[in-house]
Amino acid sequence: MSLPSAWREMGSPRIGLRLRAIAGDVSQEIDLLVDASSTYSWIPRGVLESLGVKPRDKWSFRIATGERAFRDVGDIIVEWRGRSSPTTVVFAQKGDASVFGTHGLDGLGLEVDPVTREVRMRSSLDALVAKAFVRRPVIQRE
Repeated sequence: MSLPSAWREMGSPRIGLRLRAIAGDVSQEIDLLVDASSTYSWIPRGVLESLGVKPRDKWSFRIATGERAFRDVGDIIVEWRGRSSPTTVVFAQKGDASVFGTHGLDGLGLEVDPVTREVRMRSSLDALVAKAFVRRPVIQRE
């Protein structure tokens, strides 16, 4: 899965991260293209294995070409500028793009500025809040 040339020409943002296994002390710095159209981050299998990350499942994905691909997934800790968060990652194979997806961005509270195309902290986090239906007393007027 290589990236469409239009993405490279648009100057898609990049992010430098530190990755480590959930239960590990070994970490590695990596520079990834930020892809807000990808739910999960795709990290080269060799990088994940060197950190001791083990696949926990195999999922089906529809990739940029429209084809279906089956890939191992696992969990890691991502760190950026003093912030850290667990995130689910895809074990990218040879030919797959290495990208940082929205699951990782959201976990760290990050977004891509639509004007400057730079990664930044969100000013506020989105939340869906359901209003509680409160029964109000009926006031009888005379």
